[in-house]
Amino acid sequence: QEYHLEAMDQDIVVRSAEFVCKHAVHVKINDEAIQAAVGKLTVEDVNAITGPKAFDADMHFVDGGVLTAQYLLVVDAINFCFWPDPELQYEHMSRGIKAAVLRDPYCISAERLSSITGPGVRELIGWKRELPQEEERARLLREVGSSLLTSFQGQAAHLVAAAHQSAVALMQLVACHFPGFRDHAVYRGRQVFLYKRAQIFVGDVYGAFQGTGLGAFHDIDKLTMFADYRVPVVLHVMGIMEYTPHLKSKIEAKQEIPAGSEEEVEIRAATVVAVERLRNALHARFQARAADLTHGLPASIQLDWWLWHEGERNRKQHPPPHHTLTIFY
Repeated sequence: QEYHLEAMDQDIVVRSAEFVCKHAVHVKINDEAIQAAVGKLTVEDVNAITGPKAFDADMHFVDGGVLTAQYLLVVDAINFCFWPDPELQYEHMSRGIKAAVLRDPYCISAERLSSITGPGVRELIGWKRELPQEEERARLLREVGSSLLTSFQGQAAHLVAAAHQSAVALMQLVACHFPGFRDHAVYRGRQVFLYKRAQIFVGDVYGAFQGTGLGAFHDIDKLTMFADYRVPVVLHVMGIMEYTPHLKSKIEAKQEIPAGSEEEVEIRAATVVAVERLRNALHARFQARAADLTHGLPASIQLDWWLWHEGERNRKQHPPPHHTLTIFY
């Protein structure tokens, strides 16, 4: 089956985020801090950012086959909002589902997903108590299972293949077929697209397959970073993202920032734009030394992986992330 999705702007996320940043009042990007951060990076640092270990294969199920794509779609369907349970982190989910797949590869079949319950999600992850938004996570997995059965013979690998090696087309296909991935908001009367989980699925497929086979995309550089709650903390600590005193005090006090509010949309949009500017600055600095870069200049998603792992590594030392109850991240 052929899908024609060219009508969607290929730079829809960047354009949306730039509009928000142009009108933002709560969040500001410090371009001098971006230059300072890039100035500290060495060729070795860049090679580490772009190297094959940039994607954490230990934390995920990776077998080089179609089951990997199925696993990644399941993980990314429920990759959001861990903070309501202080002990729950992304790695508990990714490792928990990995263990379940190793025990029973059919546990993430489209048929089983299409009828999964809240306690079933808990069992899949291996969590001992009720998950935050447990029933919503179950609904989203049922949506994935049903849509895979209806449109892709039950296989996420067929979904990936339908994009014909285009990262943007795959992002669009995911948003088209799975309503739970349609990550958008309305900011000052304009629809803003952020598509965190749709993009991260594409990025995970690229990373897990090391850019080959199912993970070969000719336009992977078109993806932005994945606007979440961990990377903004790192950018704030680096001085790249600045908050008004009022917003900063709300985040530090762990007050909930409502989903879709100006503050929340500005945080997410600024994260996208800041990483784009970081990438551009990094390219400008290292372009002349391209021959020394083993894996070339980094894409935005590789900068996301790097920043996210920095945030995870320093989680206990860093200030808290903003708290927003959402299904999008």
